[in-house]
Amino acid sequence: MKWELITPFITFFAVLLVQLTVIPLIAIAGVIPDLVLISLVYYSISRDQFYGTVLGASYGIFLDLITGSLLGSSMLSKTIAGFTAGYFSTETKKEINISTYIFSLTVFICALIDSIIFSFFSAFDVQTNIIKLLFEQGLLPSLYTAMVSVLFIFSPFRRRKF
Repeated sequence: MKWELITPFITFFAVLLVQLTVIPLIAIAGVIPDLVLISLVYYSISRDQFYGTVLGASYGIFLDLITGSLLGSSMLSKTIAGFTAGYFSTETKKEINISTYIFSLTVFICALIDSIIFSFFSAFDVQTNIIKLLFEQGLLPSLYTAMVSVLFIFSPFRRRKF
């Protein structure tokens, strides 16, 4: 079996373990960054859009099954986020899109899409203010995830040729 197909899933389970155990300790007013989304965006940009879409669906269904959230909500949101991140996967600009601040902007856009779709399906209530929901569960986690993704730009683990 090829390592290129296995490494995203090994990365997923390692990142999910950190996401569920360590990341809640650095929550700011209940807002936590989404490390799974950062890895999804990385693999979507480094490969292509179709790969990002399928990987997003896989990450989402595993996330739904492991965390016990509404089945399909993470799958839909991660699939659309992987599809969106795949737009930044051009053959000539992969290295630029991963090694510069464009990566954080891409993570912000994908996290905003992911958070809004996920909160719409899992936390939507008739009496909930939609603006407050979009701000607290959409914009704030997206900004925090984008700020954490800046650390990824300087990470020595991602330095490889495409």
